[in-house]
Amino acid sequence: MRRGRRRAGTNLVPARRPIGSSAIDALPDYDHETLLVRRGRRSGLYTMVAVHSTARGPSLGGCRMWSYRAAPEAIADVLRLARAMTFKAAVAGLPQGGGKGVIMLPPGTTRLEGDERRAVLLDFAETVEALQGTYITAEDVGTSEPDMRVIAEVTPHVSGLSTERGGSGDPSPWTALGVEAAIRVACERVLGSDDLAGRTVAVVGLGHVGGALARLLRDAGAELVVADIDERRRALADELGARWTDPDSALTAEADVLAPCALGGVLNEGTIPWLRCKAIAGAANNQLATDADAQALADRGILWVPDFVANAGGILNISVELEPDGYDPARAETRVRAIGDTVRTVVDHADATGATPLAAALEIARRRVDEARAQPAL
Repeated sequence: MRRGRRRAGTNLVPARRPIGSSAIDALPDYDHETLLVRRGRRSGLYTMVAVHSTARGPSLGGCRMWSYRAAPEAIADVLRLARAMTFKAAVAGLPQGGGKGVIMLPPGTTRLEGDERRAVLLDFAETVEALQGTYITAEDVGTSEPDMRVIAEVTPHVSGLSTERGGSGDPSPWTALGVEAAIRVACERVLGSDDLAGRTVAVVGLGHVGGALARLLRDAGAELVVADIDERRRALADELGARWTDPDSALTAEADVLAPCALGGVLNEGTIPWLRCKAIAGAANNQLATDADAQALADRGILWVPDFVANAGGILNISVELEPDGYDPARAETRVRAIGDTVRTVVDHADATGATPLAAALEIARRRVDEARAQPAL
């Protein structure tokens, strides 16, 4: 049953915090292969890499530069994110494992510049190199392609470099393309057609991925409701003819599809009762506050495409760089658009087993990883 409008003044969007951060003892388990934490000899800052699994191939995952209150919080984040990357790669059918890198900035530090930034990037590069190719890094929150160029001065285990250097460049447009494919399949399932013309989509977060996604949806004929905590991004809303609002209102807007593209944890016991959408597919990581929220969405009759399925476009694109023939954008586009087929597989499995899409996606991913682990070593 649809719920009425939320009570005025209720803040539904959680405060800005590290995605997936928590006390380290709150993590459900530790089945990672490697955790390497080093204090940089140049910067004095902690850099760390977690490798969750290399059963299907070298671990792939971005480098996050973020401010944490203490080292245990950063360690919890890198472990959780590495594990999620294993599932993302496996459910997408990639011959890669899951890993993640974190550069731990001091509390209250939003960004490093100049020599300080270069120093910590070189320190992180040494951490990557110490793992001898079991982890391949790329851009993530707080880092960019120019940062990858600095890291590549020390280690070859870097992806996401510019096209001029034989890489694939900014992965954001590819992530957006994959989310659009997921949205189309979600509409196909709940509305009977993957045609986005005339559909209302609420995009929460207009950063690199959310902004690119909004453009794709506008070009497909969708009606947009958009929001971002940065008022400067209202200019993009005006350009696209979208209705601009605040993040709380966008999250609970009456829409065919909700696309969370900013913070994690926005789907929780406080927000789910107020949602007025039919399906959810977005680029944000860790959209659910807890795994139990997947069942709460199903109980509301809302189809949620697991975030690590919908937002796999970036890693799919980057994986093409690692193939023997080198990077080819046409091959990358084919792989990214196939996210739609993955969504169909996940939803079909959920329907057949009576599970949530989250449980179905995790079962598929775990089965593929277990099958790879069972293969005899060469």
